[in-house]
Amino acid sequence: MEWTQALIGLAVGLLIGAGVALLVRNVIDRQTHRSAREEAQRIIAEAKETAGRIELEARDEAFRITREAERDIQRRRRQLDAEDERLRKRREELDRRQEQLEQRAQALNKRQSRLDRQRNEIEKMHARRLKELERVAEMTRDEAREHLLKAVEEETRHDLARRIRELEAEAKAEAERRAREVIAIAIQRLASDQVSELSVSVVPLPSDEMKGRIIGRNGRNIRAFEQATGVDVVVDDTPEAVTISSFDPVRREVARRAMTKLVMDGRIHPTRIEKLVGDTRAEVEQIILEQGERAVNEVGVSLHTELIKLLGRLHFRASFGQNQLTHSIETAWLAGMIASEIGADERVAKIGGLLHDIGKAVDHEVEGTHALIGAELARRYGMGPKIVNCIAAHHHEVEQECVEAIIVEAADAISGARPGARRESLDAYIKRIKALEDIASSFKGVDQCYALQAGREVRIIVRPEEIDDLEAIRLAKEIARKIEESLQYPGQIKVTILRETRAIDYAR
Repeated sequence: MEWTQALIGLAVGLLIGAGVALLVRNVIDRQTHRSAREEAQRIIAEAKETAGRIELEARDEAFRITREAERDIQRRRRQLDAEDERLRKRREELDRRQEQLEQRAQALNKRQSRLDRQRNEIEKMHARRLKELERVAEMTRDEAREHLLKAVEEETRHDLARRIRELEAEAKAEAERRAREVIAIAIQRLASDQVSELSVSVVPLPSDEMKGRIIGRNGRNIRAFEQATGVDVVVDDTPEAVTISSFDPVRREVARRAMTKLVMDGRIHPTRIEKLVGDTRAEVEQIILEQGERAVNEVGVSLHTELIKLLGRLHFRASFGQNQLTHSIETAWLAGMIASEIGADERVAKIGGLLHDIGKAVDHEVEGTHALIGAELARRYGMGPKIVNCIAAHHHEVEQECVEAIIVEAADAISGARPGARRESLDAYIKRIKALEDIASSFKGVDQCYALQAGREVRIIVRPEEIDDLEAIRLAKEIARKIEESLQYPGQIKVTILRETRAIDYAR
């Protein structure tokens, strides 16, 4: 019973607790719903307030944009009005200019018409004047023109001849002054010694008894010497001397040195001769190489070894008493200094001057002139075309193709023409003087001619009735050109033409 009552009490307590809990839940739910509604109303109110503010700001922004757009439209309208006004004024200006141009064109047309009428009138007046002049002068227009041209030509011809003489005198004076200056500077800077050499071919003997020892028994010694050296030994009546003859200067030098050694040694027989000649040949070859190297080093250039050897051979050759190697070195220095003064290639001028006579080292072995032989040697050993032309053209055997060739020719002439540099035989001098006078006499109109100043000037007297002033100038040029083409001479030759008119009458 008690358990039942307890169970009923427990059930009643549970029901009361459930009711209380349900009541509390309802109260809480009502409070939560009310709070949520209040929160929602608050949020809605805030949203409405924010929306109103945004709407107000949007209206303000729209009003501002509208106002700025209106101002921009007004500014653009003002600009368009100003541009329209400027275009209107420009159009009015163009219309005014167009009108002025039309008026000017009309004025020019009227002026052109007036000028055309005046020109026609002038032409008619000129034609009438020419007819009147022809009537008065009793000659046609062409005849008058021809007569006038002849008179003007005759007058101009004399004026032209005088002007030509003046210009030639001025040009010649300036050219001579500049040439003298350049040549004087070159010669002054060179200042080399000059010694006239002879081709020594006579060996002195201590006594005439030595001649017999040189000839030997049945002539075996002299035959052995001539065979070993390639020269001719002349043993004649010349006291205490024998003569050595050979076209080759190197052979002649070898023979001279060998003969001198044999005479000094006193032991003369074929075996001794062969040994001494061999030693002397080697000695001369060494001298040739040393002389060639000395020349190259002195000038300051570099050459092929074979050219150096050929250059050294010129040490034993002389032309008109002038040592060829010394002449070549002097020409190289002169050519180099002249080239330096006028701005040409100094190296080409030096090498061209040094090698200009290199053909003389072998001209007795090769057929041809020494200039062409030397040019071929230079070409064979790698010299440039300008250097080859300098060598080949220094005697005008080929055309001079560069200024250095002209410089080398001038340097060669200076070296050979200086007083004391060379000697000339009497026969050659007489032949050159006679050839000079013969060339001058061969021209038409020449009456007399004389070679003066040892052949440095030729004075020519012409017949005045055949040669006038202008023709005298032309004749002097032609004679000078003929002399250049026909003769070889050092320096220059002055050609002077004398034209004299004499009027003679007698009083009775």
